[in-house]
Amino acid sequence: MKWFNKNKRIKNITQSTYEEFVKGEDINPLSLSGMYVSEENSITVSGVFACVRVIAEDIASLPLPLYKRLPRGKEKAIDHPLYYLIHDSPNEEMTAFAFKEAMMTNLLLWGNAYAQVIRDKHGQILSLYPLLSSRMTVTKNQSNERVYTYTNDKGEMLPLKREQILHIGGIGFDGMTGLSPIAVAREAIGLAKATEVYGNKFFANGARPGGVLEHPGTIKDPSKVRESWETVYKGANNAHKVAVLEEGMKYHEIGMPQKDAQFLETRQFQLNEICRLFRVPPHLVGDLTRSTFSNIEHQSIDYVVHTLRPWLVRWEQAINLCLLNEYERNDYFAKFNVDGLLRGDFSARMSGYAVGRQNGWYSANDIRELEDMNPIPDDQGGDVYLVNGNMVSANNAAQGGGDENNA
Repeated sequence: MKWFNKNKRIKNITQSTYEEFVKGEDINPLSLSGMYVSEENSITVSGVFACVRVIAEDIASLPLPLYKRLPRGKEKAIDHPLYYLIHDSPNEEMTAFAFKEAMMTNLLLWGNAYAQVIRDKHGQILSLYPLLSSRMTVTKNQSNERVYTYTNDKGEMLPLKREQILHIGGIGFDGMTGLSPIAVAREAIGLAKATEVYGNKFFANGARPGGVLEHPGTIKDPSKVRESWETVYKGANNAHKVAVLEEGMKYHEIGMPQKDAQFLETRQFQLNEICRLFRVPPHLVGDLTRSTFSNIEHQSIDYVVHTLRPWLVRWEQAINLCLLNEYERNDYFAKFNVDGLLRGDFSARMSGYAVGRQNGWYSANDIRELEDMNPIPDDQGGDVYLVNGNMVSANNAAQGGGDENNA
Protein backbone atom coordinates (compact mmCIF):
# COMPACT_ATOMS: atom_id res chain seq x y z
CA MET A 1 0.00 0.00 0.00
CA LYS A 2 1.19 3.51 -0.77
CA TRP A 3 0.76 5.68 2.28
CA PHE A 4 2.45 8.95 1.42
CA ASN A 5 2.20 11.79 -1.05
CA LYS A 6 4.77 14.60 -0.85
CA ASN A 7 2.28 17.13 -2.29
CA LYS A 8 0.24 16.98 0.93
CA ARG A 9 1.23 18.40 4.30
CA ILE A 10 -0.12 17.50 7.69
CA LYS A 11 0.42 20.10 10.38
CA ASN A 12 -1.93 18.69 13.00
CA ILE A 13 -3.28 15.22 13.65
CA THR A 14 -7.05 15.47 13.27
CA GLN A 15 -9.90 12.99 13.09
CA SER A 16 -10.08 13.41 9.32
CA THR A 17 -6.35 12.69 9.06
CA TYR A 18 -6.81 9.54 11.09
CA GLU A 19 -9.70 8.44 8.89
CA GLU A 20 -7.56 8.99 5.79
CA PHE A 21 -4.82 6.88 7.36
CA VAL A 22 -7.24 4.09 8.21
CA LYS A 23 -8.54 4.07 4.63
CA GLY A 24 -5.00 3.85 3.33
CA GLU A 25 -5.06 7.19 1.52
CA ASP A 26 -1.87 9.09 0.74
CA ILE A 27 -0.30 10.97 3.65
CA ASN A 28 2.74 13.20 3.67
CA PRO A 29 5.78 11.66 5.39
CA LEU A 30 6.76 15.02 6.95
CA SER A 31 6.56 14.48 10.70
CA LEU A 32 5.81 17.21 13.22
CA SER A 33 9.51 17.31 14.08
CA GLY A 34 10.23 18.48 10.53
CA MET A 35 11.84 15.19 9.50
CA TYR A 36 10.70 13.22 6.47
CA VAL A 37 9.97 9.66 7.56
CA SER A 38 9.35 6.91 5.04
CA GLU A 39 9.90 3.18 4.98
CA GLU A 40 13.05 3.64 2.90
CA ASN A 41 14.81 6.29 4.98
CA SER A 42 13.64 5.05 8.40
CA ILE A 43 16.21 2.28 8.14
CA THR A 44 18.92 4.95 8.58
CA VAL A 45 17.77 5.40 12.19
CA SER A 46 20.02 3.09 14.20
CA GLY A 47 17.21 1.89 16.48
CA VAL A 48 14.95 0.97 13.54
CA PHE A 49 17.79 -0.79 11.72
CA ALA A 50 18.78 -2.72 14.85
CA CYS A 51 15.23 -3.91 15.57
CA VAL A 52 14.55 -4.90 11.95
CA ARG A 53 17.89 -6.68 11.73
CA VAL A 54 17.36 -8.64 14.96
CA ILE A 55 13.89 -9.93 14.03
CA ALA A 56 14.68 -10.55 10.35
CA GLU A 57 17.90 -12.45 11.05
CA ASP A 58 16.40 -14.49 13.89
CA ILE A 59 13.44 -15.64 11.79
CA ALA A 60 15.62 -16.22 8.72
CA SER A 61 17.90 -18.49 10.77
CA LEU A 62 15.08 -20.75 11.97
CA PRO A 63 14.50 -24.02 10.08
CA LEU A 64 11.20 -24.09 8.19
CA PRO A 65 10.33 -27.69 7.26
CA LEU A 66 7.17 -28.95 5.59
CA TYR A 67 5.50 -31.69 7.64
CA LYS A 68 3.10 -34.50 6.78
CA ARG A 69 0.39 -35.42 9.25
CA LEU A 70 0.39 -38.99 10.52
CA PRO A 71 -2.35 -40.84 12.40
CA ARG A 72 -0.32 -40.01 15.49
CA GLY A 73 2.22 -37.20 15.18
CA LYS A 74 3.99 -35.92 12.09
CA GLU A 75 7.05 -36.45 9.91
CA LYS A 76 9.09 -34.23 7.60
CA ALA A 77 7.69 -34.29 4.06
CA ILE A 78 11.07 -34.33 2.34
CA ASP A 79 9.56 -35.85 -0.82
CA HIS A 80 7.18 -32.94 -1.37
CA PRO A 81 8.51 -30.36 -3.91
CA LEU A 82 7.68 -27.46 -1.57
CA TYR A 83 9.95 -28.82 1.18
CA TYR A 84 13.16 -27.92 -0.65
CA LEU A 85 11.87 -24.48 -1.68
CA ILE A 86 11.02 -23.24 1.82
CA HIS A 87 13.70 -25.14 3.71
CA ASP A 88 16.78 -24.88 1.48
CA SER A 89 16.49 -22.60 -1.56
CA PRO A 90 13.39 -20.88 -2.99
CA ASN A 91 15.03 -20.14 -6.34
CA GLU A 92 18.31 -20.51 -8.22
CA GLU A 93 19.70 -17.22 -6.89
CA MET A 94 18.89 -17.20 -3.19
CA THR A 95 19.26 -19.28 -0.08
CA ALA A 96 16.33 -19.83 2.24
CA PHE A 97 18.00 -17.50 4.76
CA ALA A 98 18.31 -14.65 2.24
CA PHE A 99 14.72 -15.15 1.09
CA LYS A 100 13.23 -15.10 4.58
CA GLU A 101 15.42 -12.15 5.59
CA ALA A 102 14.31 -10.07 2.58
CA MET A 103 10.66 -10.96 3.16
CA MET A 104 10.87 -10.06 6.85
CA THR A 105 12.56 -6.72 6.11
CA ASN A 106 9.68 -5.76 3.82
CA LEU A 107 7.16 -7.08 6.32
CA LEU A 108 8.61 -5.14 9.26
CA LEU A 109 8.90 -1.84 7.37
CA TRP A 110 5.85 -1.89 5.08
CA GLY A 111 3.59 -4.23 7.02
CA ASN A 112 3.34 -6.59 4.03
CA ALA A 113 5.65 -9.06 2.29
CA TYR A 114 5.11 -10.45 -1.18
CA ALA A 115 6.77 -13.19 -3.23
CA GLN A 116 6.01 -14.17 -6.79
CA VAL A 117 5.11 -17.85 -7.16
CA ILE A 118 6.39 -19.44 -10.37
CA ARG A 119 4.42 -22.56 -11.36
CA ASP A 120 4.61 -25.02 -14.22
CA LYS A 121 1.66 -25.85 -16.49
CA HIS A 122 0.43 -28.40 -13.97
CA GLY A 123 0.35 -25.87 -11.14
CA GLN A 124 3.37 -27.25 -9.31
CA ILE A 125 5.52 -24.57 -7.66
CA LEU A 126 8.96 -24.23 -9.20
CA SER A 127 10.39 -21.19 -7.38
CA LEU A 128 9.64 -18.19 -5.17
CA TYR A 129 10.99 -14.67 -5.74
CA PRO A 130 10.58 -11.83 -3.19
CA LEU A 131 8.97 -8.62 -4.46
CA LEU A 132 9.36 -5.05 -3.20
CA SER A 133 6.39 -4.13 -1.04
CA SER A 134 6.68 -0.46 -2.07
CA ARG A 135 5.75 -1.41 -5.64
CA MET A 136 2.73 -3.57 -4.86
CA THR A 137 -0.88 -2.47 -4.60
CA VAL A 138 -3.74 -4.71 -3.49
CA THR A 139 -7.35 -4.10 -4.51
CA LYS A 140 -10.53 -6.08 -5.05
CA ASN A 141 -12.38 -6.51 -8.32
CA GLN A 142 -16.12 -6.58 -8.91
CA SER A 143 -16.18 -10.23 -7.89
CA ASN A 144 -14.64 -9.31 -4.52
CA GLU A 145 -11.43 -11.15 -5.43
CA ARG A 146 -7.98 -9.83 -4.57
CA VAL A 147 -6.05 -8.23 -7.41
CA TYR A 148 -2.29 -7.70 -7.05
CA THR A 149 -0.62 -5.08 -9.25
CA TYR A 150 3.17 -4.84 -9.29
CA THR A 151 5.23 -2.03 -10.84
CA ASN A 152 8.44 -3.37 -12.37
CA ASP A 153 11.76 -1.56 -12.96
CA LYS A 154 10.48 -0.18 -16.29
CA GLY A 155 7.45 1.42 -14.65
CA GLU A 156 5.07 -1.13 -16.16
CA MET A 157 2.11 -2.20 -14.01
CA LEU A 158 1.77 -5.97 -14.05
CA PRO A 159 -1.45 -7.61 -12.79
CA LEU A 160 -0.87 -10.84 -10.85
CA LYS A 161 -3.39 -13.47 -9.89
CA ARG A 162 -3.82 -14.53 -6.30
CA GLU A 163 -2.27 -17.95 -6.98
CA GLN A 164 0.85 -16.17 -8.25
CA ILE A 165 1.52 -14.40 -4.94
CA LEU A 166 2.67 -15.46 -1.50
CA HIS A 167 1.35 -12.65 0.67
CA ILE A 168 2.25 -12.29 4.36
CA GLY A 169 0.45 -9.40 6.04
CA GLY A 170 0.93 -7.72 9.39
CA ILE A 171 -1.61 -6.16 11.70
CA GLY A 172 -4.33 -4.29 9.82
CA PHE A 173 -7.97 -3.28 9.76
CA ASP A 174 -9.40 -5.19 6.80
CA GLY A 175 -7.61 -8.53 7.07
CA MET A 176 -6.32 -8.05 3.52
CA THR A 177 -3.26 -5.81 3.92
CA GLY A 178 -1.21 -4.83 6.94
CA LEU A 179 -0.45 -1.36 8.25
CA SER A 180 3.02 0.07 7.83
CA PRO A 181 4.63 0.25 11.31
CA ILE A 182 6.75 3.15 10.06
CA ALA A 183 3.66 5.12 9.03
CA VAL A 184 1.97 4.38 12.35
CA ALA A 185 5.01 5.50 14.38
CA ARG A 186 6.07 8.34 12.07
CA GLU A 187 6.24 10.91 14.88
CA ALA A 188 8.36 8.73 17.19
CA ILE A 189 10.81 7.90 14.41
CA GLY A 190 10.82 11.54 13.24
CA LEU A 191 11.79 12.67 16.72
CA ALA A 192 14.60 10.10 16.77
CA LYS A 193 15.89 11.43 13.44
CA ALA A 194 15.59 15.02 14.72
CA THR A 195 17.70 14.24 17.80
CA GLU A 196 20.36 12.66 15.58
CA VAL A 197 20.47 15.77 13.40
CA TYR A 198 20.63 17.99 16.48
CA GLY A 199 23.48 15.93 17.93
CA ASN A 200 25.43 16.03 14.68
CA LYS A 201 25.11 19.82 14.47
CA PHE A 202 25.95 20.16 18.14
CA PHE A 203 29.28 18.38 17.77
CA ALA A 204 30.06 19.78 14.32
CA ASN A 205 29.47 23.39 15.36
CA GLY A 206 30.66 23.25 18.97
CA ALA A 207 33.30 26.05 18.80
CA ARG A 208 34.35 25.98 22.44
CA PRO A 209 36.63 23.80 24.53
CA GLY A 210 33.98 23.58 27.25
CA GLY A 211 33.92 27.31 28.19
CA VAL A 212 33.43 31.01 27.24
CA LEU A 213 35.99 33.71 26.32
CA GLU A 214 35.73 37.14 27.99
CA HIS A 215 37.66 40.21 26.68
CA PRO A 216 38.22 43.23 29.01
CA GLY A 217 37.82 45.77 26.20
CA THR A 218 36.40 46.21 22.75
CA ILE A 219 37.66 43.94 19.98
CA LYS A 220 38.33 45.82 16.76
CA ASP A 221 37.72 42.88 14.47
CA PRO A 222 35.74 40.17 16.30
CA SER A 223 35.28 38.19 13.08
CA LYS A 224 39.01 37.43 12.89
CA VAL A 225 39.06 36.32 16.52
CA ARG A 226 36.05 34.10 15.90
CA GLU A 227 37.56 32.62 12.73
CA SER A 228 40.92 31.93 14.36
CA TRP A 229 39.20 30.37 17.38
CA GLU A 230 37.01 28.13 15.24
CA THR A 231 39.96 27.10 13.10
CA VAL A 232 41.78 25.77 16.15
CA TYR A 233 38.95 24.50 18.35
CA LYS A 234 35.88 23.81 16.19
CA GLY A 235 34.69 20.25 15.83
CA ALA A 236 35.00 17.02 17.77
CA ASN A 237 38.50 16.36 16.42
CA ASN A 238 39.81 19.53 18.07
CA ALA A 239 38.20 18.96 21.45
CA HIS A 240 40.34 19.40 24.61
CA LYS A 241 43.12 21.37 22.89
CA VAL A 242 45.01 23.85 25.08
CA ALA A 243 43.75 27.42 24.54
CA VAL A 244 46.28 30.33 24.36
CA LEU A 245 44.71 33.62 25.59
CA GLU A 246 46.01 37.15 24.78
CA GLU A 247 45.19 40.80 25.61
CA GLY A 248 43.75 40.02 29.03
CA MET A 249 41.18 37.57 27.75
CA LYS A 250 39.73 35.19 30.33
CA TYR A 251 38.37 31.71 29.95
CA HIS A 252 35.32 30.59 31.95
CA GLU A 253 34.65 26.87 32.02
CA ILE A 254 31.02 25.85 31.74
CA GLY A 255 29.29 22.49 31.86
CA MET A 256 26.86 21.01 29.39
CA PRO A 257 23.66 23.08 29.32
CA GLN A 258 20.61 21.45 30.81
CA LYS A 259 18.86 21.30 27.45
CA ASP A 260 21.85 19.40 26.03
CA ALA A 261 21.80 16.97 28.93
CA GLN A 262 18.08 16.38 28.27
CA PHE A 263 18.99 15.70 24.66
CA LEU A 264 20.83 12.56 25.78
CA GLU A 265 17.79 11.45 27.74
CA THR A 266 15.61 12.07 24.71
CA ARG A 267 17.81 9.88 22.54
CA GLN A 268 17.60 7.09 25.14
CA PHE A 269 13.82 7.41 25.37
CA GLN A 270 13.39 7.33 21.57
CA LEU A 271 15.40 4.12 21.38
CA ASN A 272 12.98 2.57 23.87
CA GLU A 273 10.07 3.94 21.83
CA ILE A 274 11.35 2.19 18.71
CA CYS A 275 11.94 -1.03 20.67
CA ARG A 276 8.35 -0.77 21.89
CA LEU A 277 7.16 -0.38 18.31
CA PHE A 278 8.83 -3.61 17.19
CA ARG A 279 8.42 -5.34 20.58
CA VAL A 280 12.15 -5.98 20.87
CA PRO A 281 13.84 -6.16 24.31
CA PRO A 282 16.33 -3.26 24.52
CA HIS A 283 19.22 -5.56 25.44
CA LEU A 284 19.01 -7.15 21.97
CA VAL A 285 19.84 -3.80 20.35
CA GLY A 286 22.69 -2.96 22.73
CA ASP A 287 20.85 -1.17 25.56
CA LEU A 288 21.78 -2.99 28.78
CA THR A 289 20.50 -0.27 31.14
CA ARG A 290 17.87 -2.45 32.78
CA SER A 291 19.28 -5.87 32.01
CA THR A 292 20.98 -8.13 34.50
CA PHE A 293 22.67 -11.51 34.30
CA SER A 294 19.65 -13.16 35.92
CA ASN A 295 16.89 -11.73 33.72
CA ILE A 296 18.41 -11.66 30.22
CA GLU A 297 17.63 -15.35 29.62
CA HIS A 298 13.99 -14.85 30.57
CA GLN A 299 13.79 -11.70 28.45
CA SER A 300 15.13 -13.66 25.49
CA ILE A 301 12.54 -16.42 25.95
CA ASP A 302 9.83 -13.76 26.30
CA TYR A 303 11.10 -12.27 23.02
CA VAL A 304 10.66 -15.62 21.25
CA VAL A 305 7.17 -16.15 22.67
CA HIS A 306 5.71 -12.66 22.30
CA THR A 307 7.72 -11.11 19.45
CA LEU A 308 8.78 -13.88 17.09
CA ARG A 309 5.86 -16.27 17.55
CA PRO A 310 3.15 -14.01 16.00
CA TRP A 311 5.36 -13.44 12.94
CA LEU A 312 6.06 -17.17 12.67
CA VAL A 313 2.35 -17.98 12.78
CA ARG A 314 1.72 -15.45 10.00
CA TRP A 315 4.41 -17.13 7.91
CA GLU A 316 3.10 -20.64 8.54
CA GLN A 317 -0.53 -19.83 7.81
CA ALA A 318 0.34 -17.79 4.70
CA ILE A 319 2.38 -20.71 3.31
CA ASN A 320 -0.42 -23.16 4.03
CA LEU A 321 -2.99 -20.86 2.38
CA CYS A 322 -0.99 -19.65 -0.64
CA LEU A 323 1.33 -22.55 -1.48
CA LEU A 324 -0.76 -25.63 -0.67
CA ASN A 325 -3.99 -26.49 -2.44
CA GLU A 326 -7.15 -27.42 -0.57
CA TYR A 327 -6.38 -31.14 -0.75
CA GLU A 328 -2.75 -30.82 0.37
CA ARG A 329 -3.75 -28.78 3.43
CA ASN A 330 -5.40 -31.88 4.87
CA ASP A 331 -2.09 -33.74 4.92
CA TYR A 332 0.70 -31.14 4.92
CA PHE A 333 1.63 -28.02 6.89
CA ALA A 334 4.65 -25.76 7.38
CA LYS A 335 6.00 -25.08 10.87
CA PHE A 336 9.09 -23.28 12.15
CA ASN A 337 11.38 -25.07 14.58
CA VAL A 338 12.11 -22.76 17.54
CA ASP A 339 13.48 -25.38 19.93
CA GLY A 340 16.98 -23.96 19.62
CA LEU A 341 15.85 -20.55 20.86
CA LEU A 342 13.91 -21.95 23.82
CA ARG A 343 16.42 -24.47 25.14
CA GLY A 344 17.76 -22.33 27.98
CA ASP A 345 21.15 -22.91 29.58
CA PHE A 346 22.87 -26.31 29.74
CA SER A 347 21.94 -27.08 33.35
CA ALA A 348 18.24 -26.33 32.78
CA ARG A 349 18.15 -28.44 29.62
CA MET A 350 19.77 -31.42 31.32
CA SER A 351 17.33 -31.23 34.22
CA GLY A 352 14.38 -31.14 31.85
CA TYR A 353 15.71 -34.04 29.80
CA ALA A 354 16.21 -36.09 32.97
CA VAL A 355 12.59 -35.58 34.01
CA GLY A 356 11.33 -36.48 30.55
CA ARG A 357 13.58 -39.56 30.36
CA GLN A 358 12.58 -40.85 33.78
CA ASN A 359 8.86 -40.40 33.13
CA GLY A 360 8.77 -42.00 29.71
CA TRP A 361 8.07 -39.20 27.22
CA TYR A 362 11.71 -38.88 26.03
CA SER A 363 13.88 -41.61 24.58
CA ALA A 364 17.65 -41.27 24.34
CA ASN A 365 17.37 -40.47 20.62
CA ASP A 366 14.66 -37.86 21.25
CA ILE A 367 17.07 -36.02 23.53
CA ARG A 368 20.03 -36.45 21.18
CA GLU A 369 17.99 -35.03 18.29
CA LEU A 370 17.15 -31.93 20.34
CA GLU A 371 20.86 -31.52 21.09
CA ASP A 372 21.77 -31.98 17.39
CA MET A 373 23.56 -35.29 18.04
CA ASN A 374 23.55 -38.49 16.00
CA PRO A 375 21.09 -41.18 17.17
CA ILE A 376 22.01 -44.36 19.04
CA PRO A 377 21.30 -47.58 17.06
CA ASP A 378 18.11 -49.45 17.87
CA ASP A 379 19.99 -52.51 19.12
CA GLN A 380 21.60 -50.31 21.77
CA GLY A 381 18.26 -49.03 23.07
CA GLY A 382 18.27 -45.59 21.48
CA ASP A 383 14.48 -45.58 20.95
CA VAL A 384 13.49 -47.32 24.19
CA TYR A 385 11.16 -45.37 26.52
CA LEU A 386 11.70 -45.93 30.23
CA VAL A 387 9.49 -45.37 33.27
CA ASN A 388 10.21 -45.17 36.95
CA GLY A 389 10.02 -48.69 38.46
CA ASN A 390 8.32 -47.69 41.74
CA MET A 391 5.26 -46.27 39.98
CA VAL A 392 2.12 -48.21 38.95
CA SER A 393 -0.91 -47.31 36.86
CA ALA A 394 -3.99 -45.85 38.51
CA ASN A 395 -6.04 -48.92 37.55
CA ASN A 396 -3.59 -51.31 39.22
CA ALA A 397 -3.55 -49.13 42.33
CA ALA A 398 -7.36 -49.20 42.54
CA GLN A 399 -7.34 -53.00 42.24
CA GLY A 400 -4.67 -53.32 44.85
CA GLY A 401 -2.20 -54.68 42.31
CA GLY A 402 1.26 -53.67 41.30
CA ASP A 403 4.57 -55.22 40.61
CA GLU A 404 6.05 -58.02 42.62
CA ASN A 405 7.91 -55.66 44.92
CA ASN A 406 4.65 -54.00 45.91
CA ALA A 407 2.75 -57.25 46.40
